[in-house]
Amino acid sequence: MTDMTQTQPRTVRNRPTTGTVLRWLAIAAGIAGLAFLPYVFTAAGHPFLLDALVRMIILAIAAVSLNFLVFTAGLVSFGHAVFFGIGAYAVGISDHYGISNGFFHLAAAITVSGLYALLTGLVVLRTKGVHFLMITLAFSQIVYYIMLGLEEYGGDDGLIIYDPSAFPLLDLGDRLTLYWVAIAVLFAQIFFFVALNRSRFGLVLSAAKGSERRVISSGLHVRKYRLVAYVLSGMLTSLAGVLSANLTGFITPQIMDWMRSGELLFVVTLGGMGTALAPLTGSALFIFLEEILSSMTVYWHFWFGLFLIVAVMFGGKRFMSLVFTALRRTPK
Repeated sequence: MTDMTQTQPRTVRNRPTTGTVLRWLAIAAGIAGLAFLPYVFTAAGHPFLLDALVRMIILAIAAVSLNFLVFTAGLVSFGHAVFFGIGAYAVGISDHYGISNGFFHLAAAITVSGLYALLTGLVVLRTKGVHFLMITLAFSQIVYYIMLGLEEYGGDDGLIIYDPSAFPLLDLGDRLTLYWVAIAVLFAQIFFFVALNRSRFGLVLSAAKGSERRVISSGLHVRKYRLVAYVLSGMLTSLAGVLSANLTGFITPQIMDWMRSGELLFVVTLGGMGTALAPLTGSALFIFLEEILSSMTVYWHFWFGLFLIVAVMFGGKRFMSLVFTALRRTPK
C-alpha cells in the first residue's frame, strides 16, 4: 500500500545567476546611456560627439544584418558595403533629380539592393567557402568602379546632397531627430533578427551551416533559404546607407569599397559575433578607437590595424573558427 503521506518532490525554480543579472544590468545601463548621451553632448557644446554617436548607431545597423548572415547562415561576405552604398546613392541620386521624398528614398534603396542581392545571390550561392567570399568581393568592386566612372553623379569627386530625406513630422536634417530614428531602426532590426533566428527559417539556416547534406537529405532546399537570407541582409543593410547619406550630406564611391566591407566584418568581430548586441558593442569600440587614435597620430591606421589583429587572435576565436568552417570546400 502506497503511503499517501509521502512527501512529493518540490519543483525547483531556476534562479538567475550573478552573470545573468550583471549582463542585464549592463544592457540597461547601455540603453540609459544611449538615451542621455546626445543631450549631454548637445548641452556641453560638442556637436561632433553627437555626430560620432550617430555614426556609431548607423554602423551598428549595417553590422546587425551582416552578423545575421555570417553567424546564422554561415556566409562570410566580403562585399557587404555595396548595400550600404546603394542605400546612400538612393538618397543622393534622388536628390540630384530634385526628389526629396523620404519614402521614395527608402523604396529605391530597398528595391535596388534587393534586386542586386537576388541577381548576385543566384551566382555567388552556387559557390562555397573562399570562392563565395571572393565573388562577393568581386561583385562589390564592379559596382564600386561603375560609380567611379559615372561623372553624372560625381564620380570620384562625390555627390553633394542638398536636401535631407523628407518625412512627415520628421526632420532628418536635425541631428537629434536623426539619432532617434537611427536608434529605432537599430532596435527594430535587432528584435527582427532575434525572432528570425528562433524561427523555423533561422533553425534551418543554422542546421545547414553545421551539416548541409543532412538538411538537404531531409527534403529542404538549402540554397533557397540562403538566398532569402542574403537578400534580407542586403535590403536591411541599405537602410544604414540611407541614414548615413542624411548624416553626412555627401557621398563618394569609397563607401562601398572593399575596405568598408572589411570594417563591417571587424565591427562584428570586436563585439563578439553571434550575440544580439554584438554589432552595437563592436561599432562603439570601432568608432571610439578611430576617433582617439586619429587625434593622437596621423599613422593611426597602423595602430588600429595592430589592435584588430590582437582582437581577432585573442578575442575572436569563435569568429575565426566560423570563418574557417565557412571556407571549407567540402561540406559535412
